[in-house]
Amino acid sequence: MATDTEWRWVRRYAEQFAACALRPGEVAVLLHEASSSPEIVETARLALEMSGAAVADVRMPTPANPGPLPIRSTGASLALAGHRSAVAACATADFVVDCTTEGLLHAPELGEILEGGARVLMISAEHPENAERWAHDPSLEERVARGVSMLTDAAEMTITSAAGTDLTVDLTDAFRAGSHGWCTEPGSIAHWPGGLVLAFPAANRVNGTVVLAPGDVNLTFKEYLRDPITLTLENDYVTDIAGDGHDAELMRSYLAAFDEPEAYAISHIGWGMNHGARWEAMAMWDKSALNGTELRAFAGNVVFSTGANEVAGRFCRGHFDLPMRNCTVALDGEIVVDTGTLRSDLA
Repeated sequence: MATDTEWRWVRRYAEQFAACALRPGEVAVLLHEASSSPEIVETARLALEMSGAAVADVRMPTPANPGPLPIRSTGASLALAGHRSAVAACATADFVVDCTTEGLLHAPELGEILEGGARVLMISAEHPENAERWAHDPSLEERVARGVSMLTDAAEMTITSAAGTDLTVDLTDAFRAGSHGWCTEPGSIAHWPGGLVLAFPAANRVNGTVVLAPGDVNLTFKEYLRDPITLTLENDYVTDIAGDGHDAELMRSYLAAFDEPEAYAISHIGWGMNHGARWEAMAMWDKSALNGTELRAFAGNVVFSTGANEVAGRFCRGHFDLPMRNCTVALDGEIVVDTGTLRSDLA
């Protein structure tokens, strides 16, 4: 299939692969599916070949969506579908470039692939032109590690905002993690662009109120919110979605359609640290040309997410990622994000 791949995109992809310690002669699997972006796949293929890797192309069918609604941005690709040969190809590779539409981060086959020692780089379904702006920032690794360390040492996280958010997260038994956007160790995974620090709380640990303000983002719908939405959380679950505008009605309708109680529970929460990622970027693209990972990662945002949470034993298809601006994040009372601005040692 002919594509409009540009040299500047290939070069930028190759730079990111180099950050993942890709060396000439290493075995690299290019994993994609029928619905993957042709521009992304071809750009990645050329960048891998330019890097001197021994490239194997694994293209999977995209499975049918059983409904009732479209699924977007879950991080849980179904494309591998347990196919033992495809999984084995990834697990025995040195490096896997994941170009599946939803990504392998929460895919059921990921554990086997990482246990095989592969390094996995998820390339989000963003048009390759965006990568021109995501210059490699070596400082992200140290800053994200510092944020994860602070989160790991904390017993409680609170999120507040002038809009009315007042949320408390008990971090006991939570899984805490971060991604700076590249992976160099065997059995590791990263998503690109990176720059996130997140906690997946254990069951019955989250209570309070989340107020989504105009300009905050619903990444399932790929839309900036126009009207405020107030979410009430009790023991992890959203018990009320209040708001008079169409944004609140869309959220209520979408979640109800899946008939899954777990869709109303918290998945993860954390903050972004990537100064190369921009909140405004989504305004420039059609919905089919972006995944929204950039908006999850922009510096100082708070990502509040509902849906599947393996740590709490909850699995479902309904899912929202909701980046919020102008929030304050505190760990055991110590502020790490102040009204949407990272504190100096994290910036």
